[in-house]
Amino acid sequence: MTAVPGALSDSPLWNPDLAPTTPERRTWSTWNIAALWIGMSVVITTYTLASGLMQQGMTWWQAMLTILLGNAIVLVPMILNAHAGTKYGVSFPVLCRASFGVKGANVPAISTVEMSTQLP
Repeated sequence: MTAVPGALSDSPLWNPDLAPTTPERRTWSTWNIAALWIGMSVVITTYTLASGLMQQGMTWWQAMLTILLGNAIVLVPMILNAHAGTKYGVSFPVLCRASFGVKGANVPAISTVEMSTQLP
């Protein structure tokens, strides 16, 4: 790991986990990201969704097409989010800071925790 200037390493906004990864450590290719997407798409919740759609009156191919369309729609923001990480080594929390500011980047994390504590 390269040395970090003193002023930067003393900042509360920096730590080694948030620092960009070096080009040597960025080993993911298109195939790795495609495998991740397929692995996230072919899970028990997909089968449950398909069976629920079929129970509601869809045929098997309509349920399959609906799920495929949904996964393709989700793929677009995944690719956009992954671009900065794969090309520049910037992590998602740092990318959120660019859009929402340092304090605003905490809003998604806080709202997720709030929502999970309100579930029955």
